[in-house]
Amino acid sequence: MLPRGMNRGFLTEEEKANRPKVTLPLLKRIFSYLAPYWKQMAIVLVCIAASSVLSLLPSVLTGRIIDEGLIGRDMQMLVILIAASLGVTLGANLIRVAESYLNNWIAQHITFDMRNNMYRHLQQMPQSFFTSSNQGDIITRMTSDISGVERVVTSTFTSILSNTITLVSAVIIMFRENWILALVGALVIPLFTIPTRWAGKTRWTLTRDAQECNDEINGILNETLSVSGQLLVKLFNKEDYEYDRYKDANHNMIRLRIRESMAGRWFMVIINTFSSVGPMLIYLAGGILMMRYNSDLTVGDISVLVALLGKMYGPVNSLLNIQVEWIRSMALFTRIFEYFDMPVEIKNAEDAVLPENKASGTVEFKNVNFSYDGMGKILENISFTLESGKSVAIVGPSGSGKSTMVNLIPRLYDVNSGSVEFDGVDVRDLDLGYLRSNIGIVSQETYLFNGTIRENLLYAKPDATDQELAEACRKANIADFICSQEKGIDTMVGNRGLKLSGGEKQRISIARALLKDPALLIFDEATSALDSISEHKIQEAMEPIIKSRTSIIIAHRLSTILAADEILVVKDGRIVERGAHADLVKKGGVYTELYETQFRGALEAA
Repeated sequence: MLPRGMNRGFLTEEEKANRPKVTLPLLKRIFSYLAPYWKQMAIVLVCIAASSVLSLLPSVLTGRIIDEGLIGRDMQMLVILIAASLGVTLGANLIRVAESYLNNWIAQHITFDMRNNMYRHLQQMPQSFFTSSNQGDIITRMTSDISGVERVVTSTFTSILSNTITLVSAVIIMFRENWILALVGALVIPLFTIPTRWAGKTRWTLTRDAQECNDEINGILNETLSVSGQLLVKLFNKEDYEYDRYKDANHNMIRLRIRESMAGRWFMVIINTFSSVGPMLIYLAGGILMMRYNSDLTVGDISVLVALLGKMYGPVNSLLNIQVEWIRSMALFTRIFEYFDMPVEIKNAEDAVLPENKASGTVEFKNVNFSYDGMGKILENISFTLESGKSVAIVGPSGSGKSTMVNLIPRLYDVNSGSVEFDGVDVRDLDLGYLRSNIGIVSQETYLFNGTIRENLLYAKPDATDQELAEACRKANIADFICSQEKGIDTMVGNRGLKLSGGEKQRISIARALLKDPALLIFDEATSALDSISEHKIQEAMEPIIKSRTSIIIAHRLSTILAADEILVVKDGRIVERGAHADLVKKGGVYTELYETQFRGALEAA
């Protein structure tokens, strides 16, 4: 490992290119997070000042111990001074403990506030944010970046304060003792920093190379020891090739680690040598003053200056490297604030409507136009009405805008022009919680949490009774499967439901939606990725549901489409045809083409 501060002493090329601009508004915003804890922070500042000054007193007392206690042969004074030195040291350490506790307390509470605020803010982001952003980057901002704030509070800010106070106090005391020897000691300080910077740069380069090599090794392990990767290696008889590749990368890692370790050893040799130069020069200059010029300087005075010089090495080195820490801290806050500054595009209107009556699920699109980027249109002049208790099927080629249409109803996105109404009220004017609580969606990509079937179902209705759970499972045609499991409804589904088949996951998803008891139920390609047996079981579950409540069905399967009261045919973001199956087939248009290419085989097979 690098000595503290050394591996942070140099900026990477990326950090240099993205160096943040430090402005007064940025600093005010950063310190606004400290404002709620200003009382604790004030105590921390007092503790830092007290411990920094007290830590220098034993060095000052050393001079008196030598002059008055040892050379003066005063045993009583010697005991008193030693006791005082120990007491001051103990006091300084106890204050540091209190300072450390308060510092960490403040840091933890600031990161607690930031995480909560960030999580709430991200929850309010539109769906487009999650579809366009890198998921790893989102998690990094939530975890590593905000965790880095803790280090800034506990390390960077306090390091600046404590090192500055220690350095200034040491310089003042040294010049009060003897200004000539203080100047001699000050001249040595720059010499001490030269090997620190050199060794830091060398080891930073070696550490970076070692990290790149480590990434290569991890890549080889992830690729070749995974289930799919290991199968590929065996099938292509590449065991020896992959072994040689891993051995070469491992050998390179060992070489870099040895060089890194030896660079540290040479650094210690140089730094220890330079650390001895300062005291030797002070001893030499002090001896000349005492012997040649009959100065009233004492041995104790010289010892104090030597001890104080040693106390200055650490603060000087830390403050020299603090610029890098400061830049990284500012970059950290800048990255966090970038997310906080993203506008909440979809939110409740100030006078949002919250109906008292139970929703009926009536939906009306009025001349709806929509695009994701404001440029190319995804939907154009969409208009249709879905009455309560009725169902509509939306069909069309892939990419025609079918899923986008239904995503506008629960306001996962907002229209660019026109309006989408729910029970006669523009969805943008409805209370968002009310709107989404009355809409259930079963999508093609079913997501289950890593828990039991019961826990996944209760996500829709936490206070659901066992009877309600059983009824939802029966309607979703999943009850028999659950009963066949050893642990029944308490069976674990695995990460993302991987312990279940696609059809089983989809039926649990339907049961979850039914448990929500929405006024409008949307099936978005619910059976497109399933085998015929699973599709049949889901179809058996969907048909009575579609007939019993307001529903929208997006499907490629004819059997699902035929259950709807009306069919809308969408192409290139427009409704080009609408009506019943028999009438649409006769038209010879888009639906006829879909029927011939996708639906007819399924109908004849049935």
